Amino acid sequence: MSISDRLLGKKNVNGKPHIEAVAPSFALPGGEVRIIGRGLRPPELRRPSVRFGEIEGSVLISSDDFLVARVPEGAASGPVVVSTNVSTNGVGTSGHVSNAHSIKVAVPVADNLHPVTNPALDREGNLYVTFSGSRGQKVPVSIFKIDTNYNVKPFLSEMMNATAIAFDREGQMYVSSRHDEAVYKVAPNGTVSTYAEGMGVATGIAFDAAENLYVGDRSGTIFKIARDRQIFVFATLEPSVSAYHIAFGPHGDMFVTGPSTSSFDCVYKVDPHGTVSVFYRGLGRPQGLALDVEGNVYVAASLAGKRGIVKITPQGEATLAVSGQGLVGLAFAPGKSAILATNSAVHHISWNIQGLPLLPE
Repeated sequence: MSISDRLLGKKNVNGKPHIEAVAPSFALPGGEVRIIGRGLRPPELRRPSVRFGEIEGSVLISSDDFLVARVPEGAASGPVVVSTNVSTNGVGTSGHVSNAHSIKVAVPVADNLHPVTNPALDREGNLYVTFSGSRGQKVPVSIFKIDTNYNVKPFLSEMMNATAIAFDREGQMYVSSRHDEAVYKVAPNGTVSTYAEGMGVATGIAFDAAENLYVGDRSGTIFKIARDRQIFVFATLEPSVSAYHIAFGPHGDMFVTGPSTSSFDCVYKVDPHGTVSVFYRGLGRPQGLALDVEGNVYVAASLAGKRGIVKITPQGEATLAVSGQGLVGLAFAPGKSAILATNSAVHHISWNIQGLPLLPE
């Protein structure tokens, strides 16, 4: 190989390309994955072909030992292969196709929505997702109900800027409104009553194990509402440009995200006494979050410029667990699966993770 070839990154490929890993191995359509291996670059600097099952994906970056590809619309969970002997119609020929490596691709559930944080599931497994709208926008349907067969029906109207949804141990729904500075109780028939007022720009809500309700006012306050409806200031944080998102860990600590204009935002940890510390710093626009039974935190955010669901271990080690654009939140679902929410749709993904119950029995 000549010096000029080496400067161009040109390599002779002898034999079959080989995939060693796909990272992350979970993705939404449109997400970007890194395929690691050897012999992945075709001769003469041609672009390789990457197929997700029967559908070809876009190759964004390619080299001999790794490439970056975008998961195409319509792709399903299954094998990924790389072809380095590309014919004129883009299909690899025999002898130059890699081994297959599996990837899990999220399945679309519903679109034409506008969630701004985590979706929510009731005790029967029904899914509730907001159409939040822009600040002050009145929309025909504020919350949609999606049953276990993925039938989508309007559930609640007449609420301005429905933001976050939470259920108490009895299955009672609570919804925050960032427009009305309030949290509402919503009966199964859609009847609405006011639960708390004066919550500022009320965004994320969550219950602790004692069923105190916490409300994130994105201007800098987390309120605690006791079961007798007494209201306390629980913690104060830096203001957020969009929302506070709240979730509780297995030991009673609260985890909070609040996106700012920085690309180096953090996940806060708030102990049961209201003491705030930084759990992890280094995320871009972190939004909805959830935890598993082992205390790992999963956040819709960007990590090193890659958008998706970021997993952060209790020791503070972060990796991209799911690749996907526009993600704003997630909720763990029965059967070791999860519902992933983008800013316009929700998806279901099979994920071998046991989510932490939002309210222990």
